[in-house]
Amino acid sequence: DKILILALGSLLTAAAVSISGLVGFVGLVVPHAMRLSLGPDHRLLLPASALAGATFLVIADLLARILLAPVEIPVGVITAIIGAPFFIYLLRHTRREYAF
Repeated sequence: DKILILALGSLLTAAAVSISGLVGFVGLVVPHAMRLSLGPDHRLLLPASALAGATFLVIADLLARILLAPVEIPVGVITAIIGAPFFIYLLRHTRREYAF
């Protein structure tokens, strides 16, 4: 039963990222980062996630524009470079807590 829920959750996440691109990945990772740093109180978590996600995307866009000045890097590349290591950390961290 838990494996089925995990598989369905992974499938839905993959579908969301495939439709919205790597920028949509931010909407999946940033709330988890905020939950780790602020705790589970949704009154604080929701606005903090919105502000952190917006700030993260603005900084990623700024980096995408200035790193290779005459050429623009796609912002999805920057979000992937920053978001993928954190996502791997989340996978390893939650695997210990919620082992099947």
